[in-house]
Amino acid sequence: MIARIHRLKAMTVDVKAGNAMRNYKLVKSSNPDDLVFQSVKEGKPMRDNNILKRFIKPAAHRVGLSFVNWQCLRTSHTTWLVQAGADPKSVQGQMRHSRISTTMDIYAQIVPAAQRQAIAKLSDFVNESVPKPVPILVQ
Repeated sequence: MIARIHRLKAMTVDVKAGNAMRNYKLVKSSNPDDLVFQSVKEGKPMRDNNILKRFIKPAAHRVGLSFVNWQCLRTSHTTWLVQAGADPKSVQGQMRHSRISTTMDIYAQIVPAAQRQAIAKLSDFVNESVPKPVPILVQ
């Protein structure tokens, strides 16, 4: 990853400006505290609507997704974290929600395979934690 970031710092991009073409460095400033992904023109943070329009939506279209927005990405991220077994409190912190109910009720979606896995885990838990009945011998 570090090698790719260093390569990124050396790259330039041609941007059409009316009838002319302008050449910009992709990374304006490469000090340790500077952003890795900067706006091409001024080196400031990229605007989220530009990232969505220029990069994310075209990439989604190439893989066959008809619609994508920031909400879709947040919901997918949360769902995948929960399915991977992440602690719900950690997911809440990463999503920056003040209440865990927001994270789990709105963002974490139920997936049928995950439901089957949850039932299997519950079954295993019950089988391991409930004491086995001891047979009573009647004489």
